[in-house]
Amino acid sequence: MSGRVWSRFARFALVGSMGVGLQLSLFVLLTKSFHLTPIAAVALAVETTVLHNFLWHERFTWRDRIIRNFRGRIVRLWRFHLSNGLVSLLGNASVTYCLVERLNAAPLPSAVASIALCSVANFALADRWVYDIPHAGVLDGNAEPQASIGLKSRRSL
Repeated sequence: MSGRVWSRFARFALVGSMGVGLQLSLFVLLTKSFHLTPIAAVALAVETTVLHNFLWHERFTWRDRIIRNFRGRIVRLWRFHLSNGLVSLLGNASVTYCLVERLNAAPLPSAVASIALCSVANFALADRWVYDIPHAGVLDGNAEPQASIGLKSRRSL
């Protein structure tokens, strides 16, 4: 991987680590305080984390690939859900189920393992499909990265 890809992956991992903290906190809260099953808890925690991560990736990880039009952003959110959301939801639920229900592993370490297994696939899908400007639903034909309204571009910082 090039230096640019590694740099972006580092930002992706930083956002992901914040998401891990959120997901695990919600998982513990939902299983311990609300007595949800691990599978139900992981599903709710993952969905909340997917939305959290999308917002951070928009403003931090792929801030050079901003889309100005509303339709493009909605398409991007749907792509994020279809890729990162689906991989995270199905991957986390499947791995958690196998580890907890079949192998009698502890729920929290199982949740951590499932997050780690899904991260590489999520980065590849996000970089090559979700945040790839020509494929993200830009209607105005302008595939150049644009600074978001009200934000300074990277060059002006």
